[in-house]
Formats: sequence, C-alpha cells, structure tokens
Amino acid sequence: MPDPRDLQSLREAIEAVDHEILALLKQRMALVEEIAHAKLDSAAPFRDRQREEQVLQRVRHLATEFGLDPHEVERLYRQVMEMSLARQQATIRGLETAPLRVAYQGVEGSYSHLTAQRRYADRKGGALLTGHETVGEAAQAVREGAADLALLPIENTTAGSINETYDLLAEGGITISAEVVSHVEHCLLALPGVRLEELRVVLSHPQALAQCEAFLRGLQWVRSRAEFDTAGSARKVRESNDRTLGAIAGESAARLYGLEVLRRGVQSQAGNFTRFVEVSREAAPCPPTAPCKTSLLLSLGHRPGALGEVLTRFGARGVNLTKIESRPVPGAPWQYRFYLDLEGHAASEPVCAALEEIRRFTTELRVLGTYPRAEADDR
Repeated sequence: MPDPRDLQSLREAIEAVDHEILALLKQRMALVEEIAHAKLDSAAPFRDRQREEQVLQRVRHLATEFGLDPHEVERLYRQVMEMSLARQQATIRGLETAPLRVAYQGVEGSYSHLTAQRRYADRKGGALLTGHETVGEAAQAVREGAADLALLPIENTTAGSINETYDLLAEGGITISAEVVSHVEHCLLALPGVRLEELRVVLSHPQALAQCEAFLRGLQWVRSRAEFDTAGSARKVRESNDRTLGAIAGESAARLYGLEVLRRGVQSQAGNFTRFVEVSREAAPCPPTAPCKTSLLLSLGHRPGALGEVLTRFGARGVNLTKIESRPVPGAPWQYRFYLDLEGHAASEPVCAALEEIRRFTTELRVLGTYPRAEADDR
C-alpha cells in the first residue's frame, strides 16, 4: 500500500483501480454482445424487467456487504444496464443477416419513404420498410416492438416544426438515435393531359400545403385540401380519375402513380429541407469520434427569468444551442415544455455540468437522445 500521506501515490493507485474497472466493463460489454445473439436465437425479449430487478436486488445486497451506499450503487448499475441494453441493440442492428424493421409515415413514394430508402438501402442485412397513416402510429409500432426504428419528420425549413413529433417524444417510450436531413422538392401533379386551368382542388399533407402556400395563393381558382400523405394524395388523384383534382408530392410519386408534373419546385423556398429523427425504444451508442447533438425536454418552475437562467448556464459552459421549441403541457393551461437541441454529447463534461446546474430551475428534465449530427442530403 502507498504511504497514506503521499497524495500522488494515492492518485496513481486510484487510476490503476479505474483501469481495472474499465477493463471489467469492457469484458461485460463483450458478454452482453453474446447475450444479444443468444436472445436473437431464442426470440427472447431484449428488455426483461424482472431480470433487471433481480440484478439490482443482488447488487444492493452486495453493496451493503461491502460497506457501500446501496442506493448510489443501484443508481450506478442502472446506468451500466442501460449501456448494456444499448450495446445489445447496436449488436443486432449491425448484423448482416437480420433485416431492420423500419416504420415511417405515409405510403410508397412519400418523402418519408424515400428518405428511409436512401438511409437504409445499403444495409447488408436489408431493411423492411412499413408505412403508417400517421407519425403517431409509426412511433407506436416502435413502442410495441413491431418495428425496430421509426423515421419521423420533426421540422422543415419552410413550414417550421412538426408539433406532433415533439408531442410524441414527450409521451416517452422512444428515444432519438439519429437524424437525417433531406432536400424536398414539391411538384404539382395531375392526370395525364390535364391543364393547370382545369384543376379545382389540390390535395396534400398539411405540411406540404404550408410549404407551398405562396404558389397556391397564385391559383385563385383552386382550393387546397389536407390529406394524410403527399404520395397518398397522388395515389388518390390516380384512383379518382378526376381531371379537377391535383396533388402536391414528389416527382417520384408522379412516376409511381402514372401522373404528369404540371409544375416543379412549387415550394415557397428553393432550399427546402426536412429534418427527420430516427427513434428507437433504447438509446444507441453515439460514436465518440462523430460530431454529436443532444436533444432535451424540460419544464420550468414558475419563477421570473427561469428560461434565461437555463440558457445562460449553457452559454457559460460553452455549449452551443441550435434550437429551442415550446409546446403546451396537456391538461395544464398556459404551461409549456421546452425542447432544446445542443451541440455535444450528453455525457461530455460541459453538457453534464450544465445539466446539473439547470436542474434546480426545472420541474422536469429529460435527455431525449444523443446522436450523430447530420448533414443536409441534397438528393
């Protein structure tokens, strides 16, 4: 044992113990990967709450025997177990033979479908894409285990935030594992041979209609009608065989459903991008070398300047906020939740320190996910 008065020797001894702890943690992660394969072979669920409670109970007893605080040790082990579960999920996703089940909102040819195709097309194990009528149904497929991931639109550079997705994140049961930014070019579609002057109604998703508001205002003889999907609107025009109906969707939807493009690029802004978030039931490890983003949800106490205090704490730690969004709290009139996107990993020292500092200003604080920062996809 080092001399108890020799501070440097004590520190070196602690570093040696830390090295052993990390080596054992690495060994645990290797075993976790083997467990993932065993669960896949036996079709066992990845999350076994009963088993987790048994582990925690055993850990609490051992902590007491070793003279440690059982509550603090349990808190530490809960983090280790979350880390282990994330490793299992990542192991399965990385298999070349297991198809990835991906849920999205819309039908074949929709922007969500095309974005999902581009993102998962090169995956060696393949991907099984399933469309749903609403983003809520796509998210629920993940919560229920019917899908591994869902790709949900969350904001557009022209029409702004997609509130339904933010509300789904607040409901819980899903976490952000990635983001995708996709270029969106809207086209006005109609049956073959139809002239612009013949149209009376244009169908599309409400977000697409909002993104094309300026163009639609110029068509004074046409009214717009909201539908659940862009490509679904194109399909409805094809099936109706009605020359007065048009749809706003992508050019791929025109090819898919046998329609003609009357006008291209009808969105209000030429640089029209939609940001999608990939969500899963469990957090995915964010590569340490990748530039990361973290999304937060928080509610503030009723005190003047609380939001300003929160923002100041992030700024003081050098943490750059890239987005802030507010949404009403259901059942609580005039109370709001805030969604923040920031640069950096939730486990990094500046972000951790800032989160600890702002906790006293909040009544709710949740990390919605840490994930690699995406670049815009111009395709």
